[in-house]
Amino acid sequence: MASSRVHNLYRRRSDREGSVPRGSAGRQSTAARREPSPPVPPPAGHALHELMVLSNALLDTRDEGEILHLAMDHIAAAGPYSAEAGFLRVDGDLVPGPRGGQIHAALDRMVRELAGQDGPVTVPGWPWGRALGLRGLEGLHGYLVVTSRSRPTEAERSLLAMLVRHTAAALSVAFSDRRRREDALELHGLREERTALQRQLISVVAELGYQRAVHALMADVAASGGGEEAITRALHELTGLPALVEDRFGRLRSWTGPSRPDPYPEPDPVRQNQMLHAVAREVGPVRIKDRLITLVRPHGEMLGVLALVDARGEADEHTVLVLEHAAASLALELAHLRNLAEVELRLHRELVDDLLAGTDEASAYARSEAVGHDLHRSHYIVVVQWSNRTADDLFAHTVGRAASAVGMRSLLTPRSDHVVLVADDRPHARALYEALARETGTRSGTIGVSAPCDSLDDIPHHYEEAQRALEVRRHSRERYGTTFFDELGLYRILGPGNGYRELETFVHEWLGQLIDYDSRHHAAMVETLSRYFDCGGNYDETAESLAIHRSTLRYRLQRIRDISGNDLANVEDRLNLQVATRVWRIVLGGPG
Repeated sequence: MASSRVHNLYRRRSDREGSVPRGSAGRQSTAARREPSPPVPPPAGHALHELMVLSNALLDTRDEGEILHLAMDHIAAAGPYSAEAGFLRVDGDLVPGPRGGQIHAALDRMVRELAGQDGPVTVPGWPWGRALGLRGLEGLHGYLVVTSRSRPTEAERSLLAMLVRHTAAALSVAFSDRRRREDALELHGLREERTALQRQLISVVAELGYQRAVHALMADVAASGGGEEAITRALHELTGLPALVEDRFGRLRSWTGPSRPDPYPEPDPVRQNQMLHAVAREVGPVRIKDRLITLVRPHGEMLGVLALVDARGEADEHTVLVLEHAAASLALELAHLRNLAEVELRLHRELVDDLLAGTDEASAYARSEAVGHDLHRSHYIVVVQWSNRTADDLFAHTVGRAASAVGMRSLLTPRSDHVVLVADDRPHARALYEALARETGTRSGTIGVSAPCDSLDDIPHHYEEAQRALEVRRHSRERYGTTFFDELGLYRILGPGNGYRELETFVHEWLGQLIDYDSRHHAAMVETLSRYFDCGGNYDETAESLAIHRSTLRYRLQRIRDISGNDLANVEDRLNLQVATRVWRIVLGGPG
């Protein structure tokens, strides 16, 4: 320990230089200090020598607490004194020296009241007591509280003053040495901090340079007009990872890089919405499985998804930076395309609205040419209604995208509860419906198609036909799908909606017994009768369409007469049965 080392140094010097025994030197217990016999001071010459040895030991010590402790332990070298207490000044406050023992509160208060000056103190059991300030060039270092059984002589006072000066000098040296060490440590810390700041500054400068380069590259890509493919290509070249763009529904729009799935997975609408909400809640790109995903949503409007495929988790902060800049460029590109689409949609809407209301041909032809559509051909009016979608601009975009995907060239406009297309060709029976089911994620939609229209003046009438076809489909048992007006047959002259229940009653009146028979015996009497009427009563054509023998057909027709009680040779019965079978098949959905 430091204290033992100091005391050993002092003893070695005392022995080598012939110092006399310390006698009562060293701090004693309270009981020992109060014994009647006072400490026996050494002769004056020996006292000076003892102080010189102590002074050397004090100056060799660099710990302020050890200096104070050494001076207190060897106070008797200056005369018949006892060290009652020691204080050190720490951060502007006086604190008891280390290993100083318990100090009486009254003594502590008296020392503090001296305010840095020397002065007498009262210690019970000691006639003489004094608190001596330990001062250096830096100011007060502390106090040494000394007591004596008798009033010291002038010589003893001088020796005590010398010990105090030497102790204060040693404290000044230790204080200066500690300050130098602290300053050196602080300087070292400042140099380390400066080096770290320099490195950070270099890193920031490099990072800013990289960011400017990425920003400039993405700005050039956006200005080049290359669209989504140019952005994914630049993103792949900068990161080395496959880059892709999906629309908001999860359908692939662009892919650059290896490992492209073929075919691309069909998105699940529920999972897609969950993913979009999860990414939207975070700030910046989000990792989901093997993809680093960011949303493309200028002004808060969701337009698509930009992602990197990072199966090995190689993406770092530079990859994230590039992805964010690419997303910003893609947002500008998609917003521009969206604005163009909105302008085109507005022009289409205005033209279609006028066509549906009736307009002059010259103006209609000129405006259609301006938007790149040929109205001189025969057209079909198509009405689209989806139960879970409002007929707004967004749904109109969806319908237009689905129509383009199946090769339909059309003009369109949203109406109150449906979207209207003016198509230049007859739509496929299921293609548009299936495309919209994929786009919307639900099959709960209905499409009505008019008969062909060869004149612009007839478009309002054919619009009513498409609405009639849609309403017929909506009020049928198979309410979702596509219905063509020219396939409605007899039901063209029957109004939908209000007469639906009456139609059921009519069918039950004329075909109820046959329907019940078919249900109980798993037969096809109603279907046979319907085919018989469709074939104009021709036995051979009817048997061929049902894939049965002619004799089987004759047997079934006879059973129909027997079960229903109606005579097929009777004109009135035959008409009512034919109408009933047509309604049964078109409106009520046929078998089942």
